This record gives sequence, C-alpha cells and structure tokens, in this order.
Amino acid sequence: MMLKELREKVYEANMDLPEHGLVVFTWGNASEIDRDKGLFVIKPSGVSYDDLSPESMVVCDMDGTVVEGTLNPSSDTATHAYLYRAWDTVGGIVHTHSAAATAWAQAGRSIPCYGTTQADYFYGEIPCMRGLTQQEIEDAYERNTGKVIVEGFEGHDPLAQPGCLVRNHGPFSWGKNAAAAVYHAVVVEEVAKMSYNTELLCKTANQSCEVAQAPQYLLDKHYLRKHGPGAYYGQKE
Repeated sequence: MMLKELREKVYEANMDLPEHGLVVFTWGNASEIDRDKGLFVIKPSGVSYDDLSPESMVVCDMDGTVVEGTLNPSSDTATHAYLYRAWDTVGGIVHTHSAAATAWAQAGRSIPCYGTTQADYFYGEIPCMRGLTQQEIEDAYERNTGKVIVEGFEGHDPLAQPGCLVRNHGPFSWGKNAAAAVYHAVVVEEVAKMSYNTELLCKTANQSCEVAQAPQYLLDKHYLRKHGPGAYYGQKE
C-alpha cells in the first residue's frame, strides 16, 4: 500500500472535522500532499465518517487522477489538485460546509477582521471569492473552483490568509499539512460566528455602537508576533 503514513495523517485530519463540529453527514474533506512523490491523499467521496479508515483514503496524482484506491476520491479532488499545483507552499487542504462560514459565503461577504482572534491567524479579512459563471460551472466545476480561488489570491501569500469563502458554496482552508488546514478551518468557523455576533450586537444595541475593522497596527502586532521574522508567541522548538 502506497503512502501508509500519509494515509494515516489524512484519515486523522478527516476524522477531526466532525470532532470539531465542522461537518455533518459527509459534507467535508481533507487532503495532504507528498511533494517529493507528487501525490496527495484525500477522503473518498460520499463515505460516512463512521466507515472511514486509513486504507479507504485515495491516492491521486497532481492532476487528480487516482493512482491507488478502490473508492472514488472526493468530488472536490480537482479543486485540491488545482490548489496544490498553483501553490507549492501549501501542504494540506480542507473543505467543509460549516454553518457560520457557509452563511457568509452564501451572502457573498468576506469576513472582516474585527479583532485579534482572527488577526492571530489571518493577515486581514477572510476573503469571499467571486461567483463562478454558468460556463465555468458547466465546463469543469471543481477545477474552476480552484481557479477562482487562485485568481482571488493573486498577489497575496496564501499562507498569510490560509482560507477563503467560495461564493454560494462554503469555506476552504489550507496550511503546511492537513492538520494545519483543519486548524484553520476551525478558526474560519469560529471567527465567522464572532463577526456575525459583533454585527448583530451593534445593530440591536440600545446605545450607539459602531462596528469597525481592527486597526492595522493591531493586526500587524497580533499576526507578526506569531508569524513574523521576530515572532515570540509560544515556545521555541
């Protein structure tokens, strides 16, 4: 069996999605790539999480073609493959339909950076991509979903904003591996809730309340203390 260790890691990442309340039924998938081999492992399509195992994970090449596995890969495989081809710094990808983040995607709204929770992981907003055209959907829907994401991040470092919303669809997140992508998927969902409640609170407050994005100097401080060249958050390895 190919990529036994990677299959284990991707299985664990997929199992973490329902554990963190990010998916119900089969509404999500996680993958991770082995750059040296040019192969990635992804969840099989439509299989209950209760029935998953490391052996049921599917190995695909960089075009999304199955190399090893008896089950069909996730229907989002072409999106994962497109992102892996476009971004060589990304090692893991997650897609869910987590409720709060999907609500922002269905509204066609980016999630503003209102506070430090988001700033710790995202250098700014969590952007919402443009909607796909009818032709893009009919021609190669999943591949063009990846294309729209890459297009929306042109000129930006995907690891500085490790997730996005696809309009009318839902959130995608990524990181250096599948575990990091899951972590960022949790962050996206939690800040989606926080931002919605922030706006709702100000709309219903009796007193004057103005919602404003966190100032740049606060964003800089929180993001760079964890990710900048002089980062000092946490412990040294």
